[in-house]
Amino acid sequence: MPLTTRRLQFLHQLVELYHKTSLPIHYETLAKALGVSKWTAYDMLKEIEKLGFVSRSYEVNPNETGRTQVVFSPTDQATSLFKQSRTDKTDPAAWEKTVQSITALLRELKTANVNELIKKVLQEIPEKTTNLEFCGYIIGLLMIYLRKLGGRAESLIRNIAGKAPNQETGMIMFVGTVLGTIIHSVNEELGTEVADLISQVLKIMQELSGKEQTMLYELMREAF
Repeated sequence: MPLTTRRLQFLHQLVELYHKTSLPIHYETLAKALGVSKWTAYDMLKEIEKLGFVSRSYEVNPNETGRTQVVFSPTDQATSLFKQSRTDKTDPAAWEKTVQSITALLRELKTANVNELIKKVLQEIPEKTTNLEFCGYIIGLLMIYLRKLGGRAESLIRNIAGKAPNQETGMIMFVGTVLGTIIHSVNEELGTEVADLISQVLKIMQELSGKEQTMLYELMREAF
């Protein structure tokens, strides 16, 4: 039984929820985070459990006295999977595909719901195999927010990032300014997840080569 893209999506969300609380996750909580039925989440977790990526346990149900409920936790195998899912190697073909995907997502803003696009990006991030792709998707995620803001806020942020003394500073200013502007405009769950991703990307950006930073900067400028 392979770890398909859909199973990977469910597993990644479970790992994220678990890391935020350090507590086992009930399948209804996972279902709400992914926008699926509780039975879909439960069946998927049972499949992933057979692959050794999650383990189940039982705890007292706080809503029903004397009854227990099944909860799931990621195993060390799952944690290792996501820690090792990206490399520092640059794949030109994969990067070109990333640029095209982000550009397409930005075009969808004219007709799509911004929160739906955000979820779409968050679901695709676990599939990224290089640090550069990961950073590119986070830049794209922030561009979606920026386009949604529009008006004076968008113009001001573009101006701040565009006048930075160098590429690295420009990207850091862009990331930090957009995050500070929009973090309170989304629901708590999405806001927390985006903040966690931003923390990761700021660290990775400092480790990118000069060429990779230029590629990332050009993506940001093209999106502007």
